Amino acid sequence: MSAIWLDAAAGIEPLETASFDKGLVDSLQRSVGDFAARPIRFSTPTFKEFSSEELGGCSKNSFPAFSITAGACALMCDHCQANILDPMIPATSPEILEQKVRDLITLQNLQGFLLSGGSNRRNEIAYDRYFPTIERLKHEFPHLRIAIHSALLDETRAKLMESAGVDTAMMDVIGSEATIRDVYHLDRSVDDFEATLSALCSTSMEIVPHIVIGLHYGEILGEPTALDICGRYDIHALVLVVVMPFYAKNGTFITPSTIAVGEVFIEARRRLIDKEVLLGCARPAGMNRRVIDSYAVLAGLDGIAFPADGMVALAKAIGRPYHQEHACCSVKLGR
Repeated sequence: MSAIWLDAAAGIEPLETASFDKGLVDSLQRSVGDFAARPIRFSTPTFKEFSSEELGGCSKNSFPAFSITAGACALMCDHCQANILDPMIPATSPEILEQKVRDLITLQNLQGFLLSGGSNRRNEIAYDRYFPTIERLKHEFPHLRIAIHSALLDETRAKLMESAGVDTAMMDVIGSEATIRDVYHLDRSVDDFEATLSALCSTSMEIVPHIVIGLHYGEILGEPTALDICGRYDIHALVLVVVMPFYAKNGTFITPSTIAVGEVFIEARRRLIDKEVLLGCARPAGMNRRVIDSYAVLAGLDGIAFPADGMVALAKAIGRPYHQEHACCSVKLGR
């Protein structure tokens, strides 16, 4: 059966020169089961410009990302170097956030937003002074879907997020002490990351942990343990992203092999049968992206953010219905 999938991919113009691993495609075919015909969501939020031959971008700021620290981050992890904050809209005070949100509601039909920021040296983000503003906005505009990158926290702060009206909380789950120490330069433990997930799951918010594939300088190390941790909690969904050496500390990272990434997709899908598993915004560009996205479609993942060209055609070729949303992959709008 994998030959049929490979032939289908070869007949799609953006994938004509892609190199797929037959053994991995065989594994995908054997493991996907009932997920083969499951609908897939292509998410195109307004975090960045998006251009595709198959899907339209969103001309409005319907779901932007705000950073409460602008481009600053005290941690400066090797894999990111704070570059992930660059496309976000600076909102360095609650007053600035509120004014920008109100302007976007009036001018561009804002449907929701992601709140993020750089962390301190303990991988914590100081959101506390923003909670009254979030509560006020949520009360006045109940349709807004508000997501937040929590970083590490305790149950008290998780409850404050919940009380303010945050709908979705996201955090990175790291399964290797060596990665926490060497890549994050952080004196925290794997248990601290699990404790944060536990605290978030004690609330009524939708909890969407992220796992960065290849976080240990491009190698697979803590991902199996991170999947174990996520499998122990009643999460709403899991987002997988892939490390991008382009953003990393120069000369420290290799690009994870597409085969290794596809194998993590299989394992995540197997372990989280009753949960949504999504491919998030961050992953390498070019042909690697097309191959990775193809493996996500074939693995039965439930969504892809900013899908590569050819993914709509591939989904159609293997019988997967699709739809598009102009929102963060962790958030569904219009419910």
